[in-house]
Amino acid sequence: MKIIWLGHSGFRIEIEDAVLLIDPWLTGNPVFPAARRAEAIKGATHILLTHAHGDHAADAAALSQELSVPVACIHEASVFLQGQGAEVIGFGKGGTISCGGAKVTMVNASHSASIDFGDKGLLPAGSAAGFMIAGEGQVIYVSGDTDIMADMAWMGELHQPGIGILSAGGHYTMDMARAAWAARKYFNFRTIIPCHYKTFPLLAQNADALRAGLQPGVEVIEPEVLQVIEL
Repeated sequence: MKIIWLGHSGFRIEIEDAVLLIDPWLTGNPVFPAARRAEAIKGATHILLTHAHGDHAADAAALSQELSVPVACIHEASVFLQGQGAEVIGFGKGGTISCGGAKVTMVNASHSASIDFGDKGLLPAGSAAGFMIAGEGQVIYVSGDTDIMADMAWMGELHQPGIGILSAGGHYTMDMARAAWAARKYFNFRTIIPCHYKTFPLLAQNADALRAGLQPGVEVIEPEVLQVIEL
């Protein structure tokens, strides 16, 4: 399995026979090197969106058309993106889809989710979500933008993810210390990869507080953009 950070909340995950682009905001992302765009999207089989905010979803319809791959996201956002020319898989929380042998289950997140890009003002787009991605004998929890929530208790117990990709930059989501508390309380991660940080000065610039708040033995990987993490 390969996990590659695309900056902000974007990831490329190569798992089973799938190449998943998660929240691939590339255009205008200040930490993504535009010259390496082709490398980032090559061979993608699916796009997964946690929610419809522009820093997650603004490129989704264009990438779907360019790559001829579906965008999998909550139903309401899928209807909008289909109207923008995307191929879509609309589903809901608790639903599971197969992506090239990997199983992707949508789970809850606590965040707003309106479409805030384009020229039509704010548009409703369902609610925010996260994903449990199972494949190659492992489970990855992609939190999406969220704060701590009680749902994490059953999510951790039921899905038992060993890898956590956690939005932890603060201000718009839980911060590093809160993410560490949630990881201790609700999960048994072997590896945590923080995201939704470093992008802007408003967000956390390092994961020191996350690392300091975890129990011994949990590896925190602070990713570099387009660096391959093999797990």
